[in-house]
Amino acid sequence: MPAVRLSPPATFAALGVVAAAVYLANISPIADLAAFTAAAVGSTVALVVGPRRHGAGPAVTWWLLAAACVAFMVGAIARPWAATQDGPAILTADLFTLPGYLVMFLGLGILLRARGGIQRYALTDGMIVVLGAALTSALLLAMPAAAIPNRPVAVSILAALYPLLDVGVVLLLVGLAFTTVVWRPSYILLVTMILLLLVGDVAYAVIGVSGQLTGSRLLDLPFLLAYTAIGAAALHPSVVDLGRAAPSPVQAWSWPRLTLIGCALAVPYVLAAVTPERSVGAQVLLGAGGAAMVALMLMRAVSAVRGYAAAQKRFKHLATHDPLTELPNRLALVTEVDRLLDTPRPPGGRDAWIFFLDLDGFKLVNDSWGHEAGDQLIKEVARRLRATVPPDAMVARVGGDEFLVLFVGVRHEAIELVERVMKSLGAPLQVHGAEAVISASVGIASAAADSATPVTSKSLMRDADTAMYQAKAEGRGKWVVFDASMHERVRERVEIELALHQAMAQCQLHLDYQPIVELTTGRLLGAEALIRWNHPTRGIIPPNDFIPIAEDVGLISAIGRWVLHEALGQLAAWRAQGTVTRDFWISINVSPRQLHDATLVTSIADMLRRYEVPATVVVLEITESVMVDPSGATEQVLLDLRSLGVRIVVDDFGTGFSALGYLRRHPVTGVKIDRGFVAGLGSNAEDEEIVRAVFAMSTALGLNVVAEGVEVPIQRGVLATLGVVMGQGMLWGNAVSPAEFIARWSLPDGDQSDGDQSDGNS
Repeated sequence: MPAVRLSPPATFAALGVVAAAVYLANISPIADLAAFTAAAVGSTVALVVGPRRHGAGPAVTWWLLAAACVAFMVGAIARPWAATQDGPAILTADLFTLPGYLVMFLGLGILLRARGGIQRYALTDGMIVVLGAALTSALLLAMPAAAIPNRPVAVSILAALYPLLDVGVVLLLVGLAFTTVVWRPSYILLVTMILLLLVGDVAYAVIGVSGQLTGSRLLDLPFLLAYTAIGAAALHPSVVDLGRAAPSPVQAWSWPRLTLIGCALAVPYVLAAVTPERSVGAQVLLGAGGAAMVALMLMRAVSAVRGYAAAQKRFKHLATHDPLTELPNRLALVTEVDRLLDTPRPPGGRDAWIFFLDLDGFKLVNDSWGHEAGDQLIKEVARRLRATVPPDAMVARVGGDEFLVLFVGVRHEAIELVERVMKSLGAPLQVHGAEAVISASVGIASAAADSATPVTSKSLMRDADTAMYQAKAEGRGKWVVFDASMHERVRERVEIELALHQAMAQCQLHLDYQPIVELTTGRLLGAEALIRWNHPTRGIIPPNDFIPIAEDVGLISAIGRWVLHEALGQLAAWRAQGTVTRDFWISINVSPRQLHDATLVTSIADMLRRYEVPATVVVLEITESVMVDPSGATEQVLLDLRSLGVRIVVDDFGTGFSALGYLRRHPVTGVKIDRGFVAGLGSNAEDEEIVRAVFAMSTALGLNVVAEGVEVPIQRGVLATLGVVMGQGMLWGNAVSPAEFIARWSLPDGDQSDGDQSDGNS
């Protein structure tokens, strides 16, 4: 049977019990002295070694407690001899014991401060208990001990002082009890030490009433066990928790606390009953103590009432305000709108206006920099709004990146205000050390003073919300005033959103393919996979109608994965059938949200293996907005995709954030010139210069160029003259189904190439 191995605290406690047993056995004076000294020295060493080993703080507490142990040990050893002496020598033990108390009080006081101190309510409760203990100690122990005749004055003073020191012990005990919730082993042992010290002191105080300075060895047993408790506390790993703040709730009334306070309040009445013959000093002390306890109870009651009122005020504020920005929330705004609408206003006067602001690109900031940066941005937007609107206007935050402004005025004032708001939000701001530009889509609705149709806060906010969605559909940084026709467009959007969920489940989506050719020869080089939606009742729904909705409702990632599977599967089938060349590539659009998905790279790698398609014949098209995304995550995904061999092309280049620095920083292999610039070739010299500059810049960086939207031969001719090699557009046909695409572009028998895959076609 394996031997039981005790932990250091348990071993120390066991040795302490053995020392106590030896001391009680009274084998010999030397054995008694050795047992008591061993317990005291052991606890001193434990107080120095244990907290340091476990990293417990504050360190000064444990050094002071160790010093107190030494002082108490010397005082206890010297007391039997000192009690037999005359003159100053009788005070020898007290010269060590009294400083021991002071050092112990200082050390435990520092510990209490490290734990967060005692809160106001706990302090009041503790003072009531301490006053009760002080009255009891003074009337029953200290004053009788001081009144004993025929002994030196110093001895009588010290005899009266020790019971009062016990009041300090009680204060420490209450302080520890009122500043913790979880009772860990070291905490229990520390409280046990203080209780044992209190028991021993009270026992000596009781015999001190009869004039005795020493007594039975049983009186020293609590001190010996106190050494054991404090030593075990210092050695236990939970000693680190003693110096950590762990306050209990400020008004945690419990039956133990109520019982303790009740007993303390009863002390003056009990003492009055048991000491009918009292001196004038005792009567004054009893009356003053009772009055102080009543005053403390009144302070406790007043403080509790004030605290309750403050808490109610705070709860009301929290119920009506946003905790992040301290702006009113939706509830407060609705209340104010209802009040405003219920207040009679003269016809033709000032109207109530609601601005519904939704930040553009906020999700990108949150995803790129994290929620802390998002919170910082939201607070800055709130500050700018509050600084821009008139003092009598109300600004509220009603959602993650949604704000409402309530304004009373005429139409031209409302228009001027929304323009100022847009200008204020458009100024660059610093987020995590980088500069960001934020804009908002704003919907505006009004309630006219002389409106024949009843207007409610709900309908007014709904109309502003509807107008905001219309503004967002028109592009970033737009504002729109509500009109009745918008309800139909919102209903349409909701229906499309619901139908889109069904389309994914019922396989209503499909891909069409548009050829990408060599401009001079018309030779097929690749194709772009374009998503199409053929609704069973609505017919063809254009991508421009449902892709933004898919972005908003979070479906774009699922749709993007489906497109990748479908396109790569189709390419694999064409390659297996030999209907395309071995260097024919597929171009697939990737959403910015997909590039924030850490699993995108592994998913594409798995698809390439599954369909046995070389990575070099896969081109991923990204938007320019991806290149200005400051997050390292997106850039890392692009680098990982390039490491697979996949090519990356910037779609619609020149329409958004075009900059040479962005192209140099990101691992792109090509650009697609936006159709808007191609449309003017042959008739607009400015467009020709833009295309020339894009081509020159891209060529200098080693990037391939594809021109989109080529519709007429003159555009192809200008592009060829400028040096552009590849084109895409209606000149070679619209996007068609896979079967139609192969029927139009299938290679003649024997014309398939088995050459190496090339990375030079896009």
